Amino acid sequence: MAALLCFSCGHCLAAVFLSLSAVIVLVHGVEENEVKNCDFFQGSWVFDDSFEPLYDSSSCPFIGGGFDCQKNGRLDRNYLKYRWQPNGCELPRFSGIDFLEKYRKKKILFVGDSLSNNMWRSLVCMLHSAVPKSSYTFSSKGLLSSFSLPDYGISVNWLKNGFLVDMAYEKIGKVLKLDSISTGKLWLGADVLIFNSYHWWTHSGRLQSWDYFQYGSKTVKEMDHIEAYQIAMTTWANWVDNNIDPSKTRVFFQGVAAVHINAKEWGEPSHKDCIKETEPLKGSTYPGPPVPGEAILKTVLSKMTKPVYLLDITLLTQLRKDGHPSVYAGGGPKFVDCSHWCLAGVPDTWNQLLYAALVQ
Repeated sequence: MAALLCFSCGHCLAAVFLSLSAVIVLVHGVEENEVKNCDFFQGSWVFDDSFEPLYDSSSCPFIGGGFDCQKNGRLDRNYLKYRWQPNGCELPRFSGIDFLEKYRKKKILFVGDSLSNNMWRSLVCMLHSAVPKSSYTFSSKGLLSSFSLPDYGISVNWLKNGFLVDMAYEKIGKVLKLDSISTGKLWLGADVLIFNSYHWWTHSGRLQSWDYFQYGSKTVKEMDHIEAYQIAMTTWANWVDNNIDPSKTRVFFQGVAAVHINAKEWGEPSHKDCIKETEPLKGSTYPGPPVPGEAILKTVLSKMTKPVYLLDITLLTQLRKDGHPSVYAGGGPKFVDCSHWCLAGVPDTWNQLLYAALVQ
């Protein structure tokens, strides 16, 4: 059996990249020798005219307005014809029926920001499409959104929490407490946890959702946001190490998804951002700068004592400048979204990678 893809204690750091190559031994005809020495997260996007998404956006009632690019007027469809091709092996095709059978009577919980929402809605559509005649429940209450299929006893949930650490409303304002997690009790009891946090940490000005940082006895108006992110992710990692039993709960971290707000990064100075982009970048490298959060996240995960599987989606999203809602997010022609992703689209591949890990 292939080793679990994880970033855990220090002694296994040297084996991190080797473990990336061994996500799965045999899934639906993918043989062990096909994935040996293969990294599912290194590859390129291949145009395949025969490739079809696992669901049609018009037939999935769970997408939400901002992600439904076709409904919002996007006319080109070639962005739906690209499949992720790892270097040297094949990524197993997602099977919704197999997923539901293996996770019958299980609880899956996404915890994170709107990129978690993007991935959660993708998975819900993929599962609903696999059993379109099965009854389901779908609800949102407060910060928790839930989807369940009673015939399988499975629930797939999203808990909105963009920082993972605490946000307190105090007299001085909104205080982001970098070394405190009081909501972790809401994460307990899930069979699969998929965490995500990064994009909110990069916000500033009117987009910033906090007034102060607090760490230990210090409360400050401003500090380096990436440093704050590292402290907060270390707090989260310590919570997982102290509270999760790996024999009962599998933990994933949804990696850092790229944004495309500067077309100069991929060599198109005549463009401003992702507007009018209709195809991915070719090849397996991104010409722009690295995403700072990616290295920090990998460093934090490498020091953990409990196994956490990193869905290392940074490269595959960097290459997909065409996959965003852009002006088709439903907010009018002046609203441009180059952070989230169309559904169907790129997040379906994230769930394909999640599936490959879960069914090994």
